[in-house]
Amino acid sequence: MRKYQLILSPPNGPLGWWVMLPALASCIALYLWIVAGTQSSWSALLDGLPWIADFVGRMLPPNLNYIADRLWQPAIQTVQIALLGTFFSIIMAVPLSFLAAKNLSPNPATYHLSRQVLNLSRGINEIILALIFVAAVGLGPFAGVLALAVHGAGMVGKFFAEAIEDIDRGAVEAMEAASCSKPKIILFAILPQVMPMWIGTILYRLEANIRISTILGMVGAGGIGFELMTTMKLFEYENTAACVLVILCLVFGADILSSKLRSMIK
Repeated sequence: MRKYQLILSPPNGPLGWWVMLPALASCIALYLWIVAGTQSSWSALLDGLPWIADFVGRMLPPNLNYIADRLWQPAIQTVQIALLGTFFSIIMAVPLSFLAAKNLSPNPATYHLSRQVLNLSRGINEIILALIFVAAVGLGPFAGVLALAVHGAGMVGKFFAEAIEDIDRGAVEAMEAASCSKPKIILFAILPQVMPMWIGTILYRLEANIRISTILGMVGAGGIGFELMTTMKLFEYENTAACVLVILCLVFGADILSSKLRSMIK
């Protein structure tokens, strides 16, 4: 007979129960407060199932001809937005990451300022950034590229900086003792240590950008999201299903490619 070990042991003695019961009651009260605040209702979901079934029924079968006629170019544009947005985010993240790494930043003021810049750029959602850049540069894919670049710089820069802070100082100290210049220390002592982590971060961000860029078009930032929103507004649900199929193919393809590349790096 197998014996299983509980993650949480039962309280020992009356004092343990006096601590356990208020904690459990607090968790239940917190859950009820969250449910009330989010207006969560399983009955509303069950009542809406027929409407969901009706919507899905209108989407079937997908209009596959629409893919060849209209969607291949927006799909390619979506990938282009993700690639260029990732590239620009790397360009911005690399210098910021060295300034935001505590072990390389020239002074505390520069360190904290760089950290806040990274926090600010990743703290604003891509959709909000896309709306801002659509107003600035107009409708089109360039607004999506800028939105992904700014938000991605904050995310990528944070992980880049943490990778730099985790390096082995031995190689750096050896090159400093040999009076090597700062660029040489970065090139030969720091980058070889952080590059595997950096490449993995870049691949994860590229995969995320492909997913995100599929919906940026809904706010006018180009890509297949614009076609998806257009077909829904025109009640062309068979074409909407075709858009969803293409989006799923892009996401699955990005996931498979990213996994393959990460396994090659490891």
